[in-house]
Amino acid sequence: MKNNYKYFKNLDCKYYPCKKTKYLNCLFCYCPLYLLGKECGGNFVILPNGYKDCSKCLKPHGKNGWAWIQKQLREKIFK
Repeated sequence: MKNNYKYFKNLDCKYYPCKKTKYLNCLFCYCPLYLLGKECGGNFVILPNGYKDCSKCLKPHGKNGWAWIQKQLREKIFK
């Protein structure tokens, strides 16, 4: 695979597949943008208890997930 550093699939994970999507990238199983809270740019909801629920966000796991994460990091962290 070209640019294989941008993609990883962990077939041995007990949670795989954790998302229902045609293209599942496990590289960002834990999203590095989670701590940005509401500024992460992903599809999330804030639960009544105040916790951030990212379970329906597919942005880091999609075909262009690596590029999207890099863009968010550059824009929001490495200004």
